[in-house]
Amino acid sequence: MVAVLGTGDSILRVIEQQLPGLDLHARGNEITATGPRDDVELAEQLFAEMLLVLRTGAPLTDDAVQRSISILRAARNGESGERPAEVLTQNILSNRGRTIRPKTVNQKRYVDAIDRHTIVFGIGPAGTGKTYLAMAKAVQALQAKEVTRIILTRPAVEAGERLGFLPGTLYEKIDPYLRPLYDALHDMIDPDSIPRLMAAGTIEVAPLAYMRGRAQPLFTKVLTPDGFRPIGQLRVGDLVIGSNGEPTPVLGVYPQGEKDVYRVSAQDGSSTLCCGEHLWTVRTAADKRRNKPWRVLETQEMIGNLRAAHARRYELPMLTGPVCLPESPVPMDPYVLGLLLGDGCVTGSTTPSFATADAELATALEAALPGMRVRHKGGVDYALNRVRAQGEVITLENPVTRTMRTLGLLGMGSHAKFIPDDYLYNSAEVRVALLQGLLDSDGDPVTQAGRTCRIQYTTTSDVLCENVVELVRSLGGVAYARRRSALGRTPGLANGRPVAYRHDSHVIDIRLPGGIEPFRLARKRDKYRAEGGGGRPMRFIDSIEPMGREETVCIQVAAADSLYVTEDYLLTHNTLNDAFIILDEAQNTSAEQMKMFLTRLGFGSKVVVTGDVTQVDLPGGTQSGLRVVQEILDGVDDIHFSRLTSVDVVRHRLVGEIVDAYGRYDAARQEREQGGVAPMNRAQRRAAPRARAVG
Repeated sequence: MVAVLGTGDSILRVIEQQLPGLDLHARGNEITATGPRDDVELAEQLFAEMLLVLRTGAPLTDDAVQRSISILRAARNGESGERPAEVLTQNILSNRGRTIRPKTVNQKRYVDAIDRHTIVFGIGPAGTGKTYLAMAKAVQALQAKEVTRIILTRPAVEAGERLGFLPGTLYEKIDPYLRPLYDALHDMIDPDSIPRLMAAGTIEVAPLAYMRGRAQPLFTKVLTPDGFRPIGQLRVGDLVIGSNGEPTPVLGVYPQGEKDVYRVSAQDGSSTLCCGEHLWTVRTAADKRRNKPWRVLETQEMIGNLRAAHARRYELPMLTGPVCLPESPVPMDPYVLGLLLGDGCVTGSTTPSFATADAELATALEAALPGMRVRHKGGVDYALNRVRAQGEVITLENPVTRTMRTLGLLGMGSHAKFIPDDYLYNSAEVRVALLQGLLDSDGDPVTQAGRTCRIQYTTTSDVLCENVVELVRSLGGVAYARRRSALGRTPGLANGRPVAYRHDSHVIDIRLPGGIEPFRLARKRDKYRAEGGGGRPMRFIDSIEPMGREETVCIQVAAADSLYVTEDYLLTHNTLNDAFIILDEAQNTSAEQMKMFLTRLGFGSKVVVTGDVTQVDLPGGTQSGLRVVQEILDGVDDIHFSRLTSVDVVRHRLVGEIVDAYGRYDAARQEREQGGVAPMNRAQRRAAPRARAVG
């Protein structure tokens, strides 16, 4: 009863002030209400709701009673269907004895909309709790493990392009503008844990212009269906290759200016350049053991934390299928080309020849070369002769010689051979057949006790070594290349006589994904299968090193996992997955910034945009992105616009009155301007009453 009446019957006085025709008297545990029927019925409903609120343990304050009366009046007028107990007892978050909950009907609808929709816009005047409630919902989602990180951002309009003129470091320059977000965080999370969460990247607070900076240098190569292209040349609508090997369109291209860049290298020698905020999908051994999903980390989050004991900590995802490139015609069967690059000799001055101890390969070679006969000369040597038609007297060029001339391989020694681009950037079927020919001639399955079988390929050509590594990576495999020096090696034997090595050799260890058969030659294929195949290709981040500053750009792709293929067939992305992202003061974004922010949305993420369209601080002529987006996205499924008013102001009561006063002033000024009357300044408004009196 004391809680219902309030200290010194303060709540009764509040009710009588809000319902002037009502007279309330308390006697023991009874309250008597006399007055107009409507007011008495309203008071009866009010006390019933107050008791429900108290039974949930929620406090009952003078402000809560005033808001309850407003809610009941709105319900009686058909403006609302909510009850005060439903609004005032909806707990969002509790921290250090303080509970955060909505206080008005519109706030409750706003909170409910955040639960139901992926993108929510909270639009209303200052003091309506737009950002505070959104942050409470973000912390709630993080604690419930619905998201893995919280990102809080604001457009730093005050600093703008003049950050360089402010004293201090970058964070010292922008921190004052972001301070309200930090203060709200301290209300919701144990202050001692906030630095730890921010250091781990679980909570990020940054200006909008810096939040989007997941970028790579302009010259960094990205794989497209037409081969690798510099990321700086990509445009919206261009196709790049995603993690499944399929083309995916570019949805956005955002220049980022000059940034510090790092070289991220994997243990297989692959590497690429990116900025410190660039995003990587990774997982640790513990994640894999506990069957946890892949996590997304920034480059800078992993620096100095790349080892777990002596093992590499972060595993990178691999292509889930061979890269799908358009098929184009080739002048020679790709399997035959692979065999000839390995053990063929096509000088142009003699009949093409092939050396192998496996008669099976000679038979396969002849079957794949129509109009050719593979003639055994003796030992391991075979000649590739053209089959002459009966009566033919004109000497024609050997078809193999002609084709190798066309491909630029004629006369190439073993140390100068290469894979022509027409084969290297062709369909997966062509590339697999080519690799099979290379491995059947110069490759072998290598077994090791207690480990899965790997494949080893050897060549003396620097270019062919690079080509084979790229070929393997394009099929979703990994390849490790090492050089074996010719100097000091024990000479080999040719027909019993020693022959010195003239060129360094490259030894490539290969692991291919399941489903790709590396050998056609029976003895090699059977050995490979008997050992259970080559295991699972894996990549781990080995090092991250600073590489200076470069002009950068970031892109967004439409792939479901947001991944795209960059240099050396590494997979990376720029989109925020599994995050709760809040954009505050959104009225100070331009239309382009708003589009950039919204298209950064990743899978499993939620976005809340808050702002007040009456307080735009943008330079003259710049249209507010928050105003434009209402016209563009209104009615789009899973996007909701929540509008709050002065009734929802939860600060000092004067704030609501100030908002209303400014609203009336703006409406009157707009009416005068539309009527052709110029708005009066302060002196004119003071002089107006005197002028009317004289008149």
